[in-house]
Amino acid sequence: MSFLENIITSLMLIRVTDIIDIAIIAFVIYKLFSLLRNTRAEQVLKGLIFVLIFASVADILNLNTVSWVMNQFLTVSLVFIIVVFQPELRSALERLGRGRSIFSSDKIKRDERSVDEIVSAMSSLSRQKIGALVVIEREVGLSDIIESGTKLDSDISSELLINIFIPNTPLHDGAVIIRKNTIAAAACYLPLSSSNTIAKELGTRHRAAIGISEKSDSLVVIVSEETGNISVAENGKINRYFDEESLRIRLKNDLVNIDEKKGNKDEKEKWYRVNYPISSFGNSDVGLCCDIYQPFSK
Repeated sequence: MSFLENIITSLMLIRVTDIIDIAIIAFVIYKLFSLLRNTRAEQVLKGLIFVLIFASVADILNLNTVSWVMNQFLTVSLVFIIVVFQPELRSALERLGRGRSIFSSDKIKRDERSVDEIVSAMSSLSRQKIGALVVIEREVGLSDIIESGTKLDSDISSELLINIFIPNTPLHDGAVIIRKNTIAAAACYLPLSSSNTIAKELGTRHRAAIGISEKSDSLVVIVSEETGNISVAENGKINRYFDEESLRIRLKNDLVNIDEKKGNKDEKEKWYRVNYPISSFGNSDVGLCCDIYQPFSK
């Protein structure tokens, strides 16, 4: 009976602030694991947990030398974590800063003509099995990516997009960046995703598309040179096998009349699951971005 009384007494001592404190820590730990899932850093985190468990066992067994070594390691663990998890920390801070955009009043809106021109170009390139990679900038700026290519600042037209990606032309290697209603640059280099969950049949072009979608909130349209299949990458995920009409619906839903879709996220996600069930990338929120998307032939 005394045991139950002790439990009841302990529960009575718990304050509301204690519950909030535990909930915050639990949420932070959950988000940390979500950020590291399906990345190389996940394995490092498992190793770090093993070291902590080993240090605790050493203290229990009074292994003085081992305990001393572990204590020295834990002393510098903060610097160790910053160095090892630098890409994840950077991505997390970018996502945190991106969250402020909900207070922004200057939402980027694209007219339907621009979307139609992009869809027309991608469909034509798909039929001809000509590889293409188009990055549509949204609220996270891509000025550093634009600087790596050739600036154009031209109106969006299907004819120009098609000519850019024609093989053996000066600008066909690399990615096209769409900013607002203009083609900002062509032949741009993109960061490659290093996630190990990307389907093996996808090549450098698709890995580059996933990489830039991990690093920013951009929407990326890809045309495979080998199969002519059209894919769309967003938030580190890729959906494949679009035709002209489904691509038009997807782009207009994401890029036109943005404010009208606010507050309707659940219906939007349900619509995507029904219409675009095929995905070749995992569910991770953030992945590592490294290497550079070099000019390619496939």
